[in-house]
Order: sequence, then structure tokens, then C-alpha cells
Amino acid sequence: MKETILWVLKKSNKKALQLEALLSEAKRSCKEGAAAFHAALEELVRTGQVVKLRGTYRLITRTRYRRCQVVKVAQSFGFVKDMDADKEYFIPGRALMGAMPGDIVIVELGPSRGDLPEGEVISLAYAKPQIFTGVFYKGRNGSSEIEPDTLSRFPIAVEKGCTGGAQNGDKVLAEITRRGKRHYEHKSQVLQVFGSSDSAEACTKAILAVNDIPLFFPEEVLEEAAALADATVSEEDCAGRLDLRDWPIFTIDSADTKDIDDAISLKITDRGYELGVHIADVSHYVKEHSHLDEEAFSRGTSVYYGNSVVPMLPKELSNGICSLNPQVDRLAFSALMVLDSSGALQDYSFRKTVIRSRVKGVYREINALLAGEADDEILEKYKEVAPSLRQMEKLATLLTKRHHDRGSLDLETAESKIILNENNVAIDVQPRGRGFSEQMIEEFMLCANEAAATLAKKADIPFVYRVHEDPSEEKLASLATLLRTLGIDAKEVVPGVRPLQLSKLLEASKGTPYHILVNHQLLRSMAKAKYSEEGTGHFGLVLQNYSHFTSPIRRYPDLSIHRILSAYVGGLGGEKLEQRFSKFAHASAQHSSDRELKAMAAERECDDAYKAEYMQQHLGERFEGVISSVAPHGVYVQLPNTVEGLVRTADFPVGNYTYEENLEYRDSLTGRRFRIGDLVSVQAVRAEVSSGHVDFVFVPQKEDEQ
Repeated sequence: MKETILWVLKKSNKKALQLEALLSEAKRSCKEGAAAFHAALEELVRTGQVVKLRGTYRLITRTRYRRCQVVKVAQSFGFVKDMDADKEYFIPGRALMGAMPGDIVIVELGPSRGDLPEGEVISLAYAKPQIFTGVFYKGRNGSSEIEPDTLSRFPIAVEKGCTGGAQNGDKVLAEITRRGKRHYEHKSQVLQVFGSSDSAEACTKAILAVNDIPLFFPEEVLEEAAALADATVSEEDCAGRLDLRDWPIFTIDSADTKDIDDAISLKITDRGYELGVHIADVSHYVKEHSHLDEEAFSRGTSVYYGNSVVPMLPKELSNGICSLNPQVDRLAFSALMVLDSSGALQDYSFRKTVIRSRVKGVYREINALLAGEADDEILEKYKEVAPSLRQMEKLATLLTKRHHDRGSLDLETAESKIILNENNVAIDVQPRGRGFSEQMIEEFMLCANEAAATLAKKADIPFVYRVHEDPSEEKLASLATLLRTLGIDAKEVVPGVRPLQLSKLLEASKGTPYHILVNHQLLRSMAKAKYSEEGTGHFGLVLQNYSHFTSPIRRYPDLSIHRILSAYVGGLGGEKLEQRFSKFAHASAQHSSDRELKAMAAERECDDAYKAEYMQQHLGERFEGVISSVAPHGVYVQLPNTVEGLVRTADFPVGNYTYEENLEYRDSLTGRRFRIGDLVSVQAVRAEVSSGHVDFVFVPQKEDEQ
């Protein structure tokens, strides 16, 4: 019936049809009844393919109207994206008709008064269900409202009797229950109350909830996990596996890591290096279509925030039978690789194995050992694996050099470590250090990930690859403009630029005042890595074949790969592999990419809440920092502990400032400028836990005061 309605409207050319005329024409060509007609027409209007105006209907393609999705709602304007073309339109606030982010609307285009085409929302085709977080406030006369965190800039009234027991200033999860024609006419109800919005712990729970990251496992999942709580490795489990229990295999992780999913080994032979990367055989315990598997697929990834983790698998597995704990037998899936004297991968095989880790290595301790600064206790702990560690140090150095020589982009990012007290209040924020042992493990995992993807490509089997696309033409143009502004030759920064060329630009900037700026803009230029069933390569790592094989406890794509490779090494043929795993690989790649984005956003927002909570204890204090980015509303300053705050343009020293996009503010009166990479002194003046925002103001640098 839908196809019939579209055909009738197309045949009518640009003439709008009354409901009766449209029904009559449609019934001539389709034998379905009036009920089917009305249902189909309603669906076409809802999806925006047909426009209903003043009781008449016409095709969206035959009008000056556009079917759009709302992408942003601010205090006095919004933006919508054309669903049938790669265009965005500016919508004044009065012309939004109360539309919210994610809604599908019909927009009538009008004359443009700015850089973007302008339009007006004339009808709401689809109202997306809106569940959001915000801060609850009680008003006069028993009324109450919620200030949304991100949904829009408008407070949303709460229906009477629907407050859920929220108190003034509480962080809540809510949903819109009734739509109005204007934003201030919408109504909502509170779904969940988390506690004071001044508590980072309460705010992080809200962030997890709105991102659909569950803190608890369903009962049926816990029952399956409980059955494995006391599991051990039996001789029956070891049957058919390569026995590596006599190898000097060990793990290296943070001191507080409980879900240990990778171990390493190394031998020196006439062929060069024999590197073993031994990964917990999670797929042996998490069976296809089990409740454990379906829950792991749904979650997609573990989520790390503050000093907590929301695991992908219950602790009975992640901290138990699937964790490569020392001095116990564990089932593993091992990547056994041969590298030559320069560190080049020559050969590889993947085997189901049984291992026994010699020691739980700790990054900090091994860094001390390799630096010759270990005490007697550390030396004794690593006595059995010390010879392997020295050989690993040499191999990792070779791999790092190869990494660098092929042009892999060594971009700098600031990672944080949040320190909480016994009440889960942030009392310190520190930069997360990265020593040689961290780099060594990263290089060895890269080898295994590359080998897994290479095997899949050669065998032509369904797979889940980790891909990273080339930078877009638009982002490269922005990068080239910035480099030219800095006086740097940017003729090679064009579509098709290779990572080595960008790496040379980054390397040349080191030690100069604009290094932070070049690093920042290169980061902004990069596409987001994602999962795909097509192995199109990884731009940033300069690898044609790459995957995620090494963390099946905490990433579902890795578990997917283990399942596929287990069937392959078990002898399942190409055609049967294709039938069994082709749709699975596609679904795993797509869903895992979506869940990764949600997890990353949630982790960032949670850390921001804790950082703001920490900074509330330091308001009025002075700090030295670096301008990390420049925006139309001010400049962001990052402190050495990774806390970032905003100096708003309204709080700049008196002057006549011009804004150069993504680069600097310059005072035309004095020549003073605020540019990315500049060292500045700031004072903390405001920290809002609920939003994670920190505000600074500039203060004179100490040398200026003398």
C-alpha cells in the first residue's frame, strides 16, 4: 500500500491531493482496505516521505520542504540535518516548534541570513522518545522542573505526582511524557533519582543510566556465571591443546588489575625471536547464544571510570576462570609468532593452549627493574622471568623503531587517574604515567592483533577488523590552513596524504612553541577508529591488516574473533565458516562500534564529574597550565594533572579581541594573544559537578607581578 500511495502522489505531479482523492486513487490500484491505507499513509507521514499540509498530501521531493533530523537545540536556535542530502540548516528558536534532538521534522526553507541555509519547522513527522538526565528543582506553588544536561537549554516542567521523590538539586533520569508546540510546554516525569548533583558518584550513575550501561547483570546471566565460579582446568579440558605449562610465561598489568586476559613469552632462536602472546580462552566458557554471550554482546565492552569498572562479563569469569592468574592452570588461545632480528613478522600460528603464568607482573615494578632501580624484593619476585624481560626489552625497542620508521602517528593524549577516598569523593587527579613496560606490552599486542587479521585475510574467512579511515578532505584542509598560518610548509597535506608525511610534521614540531598546537590539530583531523567486517586497514598505525584479538574479557569484538578463529583452527571449512559467521561478524562489528562510542562518551563524562568534584575543593587557588584549545566562547586551559577548564571570553582582560578559528584570540589594541600551547596562569573560580565544567580566569604570571 505504501508503494501505491507514493506512486499516486508521484503521478499527481506537484498537485497536492485531498485525503478522499488520495484514498480513491490508491484503492483503484491496490485491493487492500481503508485500514491498510490509513496505516500506510500515517507511516509515510511519520517518516517524512509524504508531507501533510492544510489537509492535503504531497511528496516531500515535489515541494520546497525538506525531511530533516534535529541534531542540536540551543537556547535560541537549533540545527537540523537534511536526511536526503548532506546539508545542515539553521533554525531560529521560535521556528523549532518544540522539536528535540533526534526528532524527524519537515522544514520549509527560507532566505538565509548567515553562513547556513535557514528554515522553519512546519510539522513534526516523528517525535523521538526522549530519556534524559538533569538536575531537579522545586518551584513555587508545588511546581517543579528539570534542567537537562544535554537534551536542550530549556527547563522541562515535571508533571504533578511524577517527581519520584526527588529533592531540590538532585540528579535524576527522566523522560518527556507530553510534547508541546514550544519547548517550555513540554512535560516530563522522573524515572530515577541518584542523589545530590554535587556528588560525582551520583552523577556518574546517571551518566551510565542514560547511556544504557547497566550496573547489574540479569538473574539468568548470574546463574550461568555462578556455575563457573569454582571452575578449574581439568585434564579433559587440556585434551587436544598445546601444553605450554613449562614455558616461562607471565603477565604484566597495573597493580590493581583483576581481569588479566593477556600473558607473554619470548625465546631466542636461530630464526630470531619467538614471541608468544597468550590470551585467555574466553570463548571456551562463553558459549554461542548463551545468556552470558547475549549479555556480553549487548554490553559490547567493559566501561572504566573513576576507580570503578562496569564489566562486560561477571566477575566469576573476568576475575576467575578467565583471568590468567599466577601459579594456576588456565586455558589460552595463543598467537605464536616468529620475528627476525629486525623485528619483522616472518611467520605465525594460532593454537589452543594450556598455560601457567609464573608471576603477576606490575608495570611500575618492571619499569624499575629494567631501569636498574629495583630493590631486592622486586628482584626476587621476577627472578624466574628476568632473562626473558631483558630479551623483551630489546625486541620492544626494535618494534618501536619499526613503528616509528613506517610513520605511525605518535599523538599525545592526556589520560587521567582519579583518586577517591573511602566515601568515593575525588581527592586527587593525576596524569596516568606510561613507562617502557607499558609500551612493550602495547607493541607485543599490536603484533598479535596484526597476525590475527593477516591470517583472516589470507584464509578469506568472516572476521571483525579494527579499521581507521584516512582523514577527510575537510579536516585536512583545516589542518593545512593552520600549518600555513604557523609558517609550516603544508603542500603535502592534501587528500591521499600518508601517515609518514604527517608524522614528519609532528616530529619537526617537537621542541617548538607550536608542538602542542600541531599535535592538537592532528588529533582533530583523525577519523574515529571502528570495527568492520571489511579489513580496509588502519591509517594511524600504518597497517593494512589489523584487529582486536587480545582482550576478550572486556571487548566483544575480541571474543567474536576468538569464536571465529577457534572454529577455523578446529578445522571448519571456508564455506561453513561463511554460513556460520558472516552475519555474526557484521552484527558484532556494527554493534560493538556503537557501544564503544557510548562507553567512551560515558567514561569521559564520568571523569569530568570527578575532576569538577576535586576542583570544588580548590576554588580560589592559582594554577599554571597550557591553553589546550580555542573556541568561540573562550579558551580551554589544561593543568599538569589533566584537569581542563574554560576561560570565558567575558572574563578576558580588557581589550578588543578577534578570534581566529581553532588557533588564538588576539587583542588588536595591545597585540596580546591567547594561543594554543601558551603557558598561562589561571585561578579556579567555579566547578559544577553535574555538568563536569570547570571555569578559570586569567591571572598575571608571577614574573609579571615583580
